[in-house]
Amino acid sequence: MSLLPGLAWHHSAPACYPWSVSKAFTKDEAWEEPIIPPRAPIPAGVPNYVTPRGLRLLREELATLETERHRVDADRADEVEYRRRLAILAGRTRDLTARLASAAVVDPRQQPHDEVRFGASVTLRSLGGQRDGEERRLEIVGIDEADAAHGRVAFVAPIARAILGRGVGDTVALDTPRGKDLLEVVAIHYPAP
Repeated sequence: MSLLPGLAWHHSAPACYPWSVSKAFTKDEAWEEPIIPPRAPIPAGVPNYVTPRGLRLLREELATLETERHRVDADRADEVEYRRRLAILAGRTRDLTARLASAAVVDPRQQPHDEVRFGASVTLRSLGGQRDGEERRLEIVGIDEADAAHGRVAFVAPIARAILGRGVGDTVALDTPRGKDLLEVVAIHYPAP
């Protein structure tokens, strides 16, 4: 059947269109699931240790996501953008909620003060090489609160694993891209939460 001479109905087109219409001219926008960047992974079989500060930061992040969700709910001008932002927030909230549920809080004040343990602030001195005598301080923290720029290193990082259990005066060899670095533990301090 044809409405116009020489034109036939296109079999895959909806009944209201006599021929195919480009998607560019329709309001039916395709939905693509947004990509949600994953959180830093926790190795299998390893507890999700967090400091009291780390737990507070995770809770603050969750509160921020909830506030953002309310803002997104209030702005529904573009339905596709609304659905995309809501999906991202839901995914991040789901991941964060799982992280909070698995968190094992370790109070640094309960750690032995003569050993490097989770939550310790440690001063290390390089022995030999180009950085001989150079000191640096780092704090061993949970995976989610690691921030190398501020000296916070995750407890699963190679440098943290190398110094865990050591005391003042102990030396460790750390494999780096430059070769082996020899480090001495100069000081151990456990900051208040």
